[in-house]
Amino acid sequence: MDKLIINQFIKNAIAEDLGDGDHTSLSTIPANAQGKAKLLIKEDGIIAGVELAQEIFKQVDANLKIEVLINDGAAVKYGDIALTVAGNSQSILLAERLVLNCMQRMSGIATKTNHIVKLLSGYHTQLLDTRKTTPGLRYLEKWAVRIGGGVNHRIGLYDMILIKDNHVDYAGGIANAIYAANQYLKEKNKQLEIEIEVRNLSELGEVLDSGNVNRIMLDNFSFADLKEAVRLIDKKYITEASGGIIEENVAEYAACGVDYISMGALTHSVKSLDMSLKAV
Repeated sequence: MDKLIINQFIKNAIAEDLGDGDHTSLSTIPANAQGKAKLLIKEDGIIAGVELAQEIFKQVDANLKIEVLINDGAAVKYGDIALTVAGNSQSILLAERLVLNCMQRMSGIATKTNHIVKLLSGYHTQLLDTRKTTPGLRYLEKWAVRIGGGVNHRIGLYDMILIKDNHVDYAGGIANAIYAANQYLKEKNKQLEIEIEVRNLSELGEVLDSGNVNRIMLDNFSFADLKEAVRLIDKKYITEASGGIIEENVAEYAACGVDYISMGALTHSVKSLDMSLKAV
């Protein structure tokens, strides 16, 4: 967990919710009232965000006492209690919605990821996320993917060169794009991996002729073409399949022999896991 990123996220999220005060709690609950609450799981899945929840409670009120009963990555079922929190009642209520919003979304992502990772068992293929994340929540969503057993692709535009179809078209072709990317890294003295997306076997041939990349993304390939692409690449480069991959066909893509499968659906259209924070 990157404390700098998390602390800033929590600070911004609390400010967004709190405004000039939690007037409901301020008006109905004595300032010195003490209470306890339990985080109740209401749906089967994989839990994620427990470590984050602890940080949220601490930042809201360092005197809150948290007892973790289930850790990140564990399978949970309806009726489980993930944690309890005790202390100032107003503080608990201030943290409540932020804790739930984060844990429900993160657990939904971890659950979806874990389900697909299990579908890939028996293959060497690993599951990747994408940049199709919620603005402001990317760190949390990619964290949840890891908890679910997936692998993070690049975090943003800054930590890898990924030459996609639009880059190729704007650069004037595959060879031009690869050459320019390598020259840029030399000039800037940067150590970044280069991945390039190809749309068909013809474009793959151009990449293999040019070389000087680390990874090849095979986008929207048929199963027959994907198998042929893996054969042609012959382990000289890391392979990644993307485009049109869903849980119903993910195993068939893995059977083609690719190293990675990337799925935007892990983060852009996942269902949150139901849970609530209830006063004890």
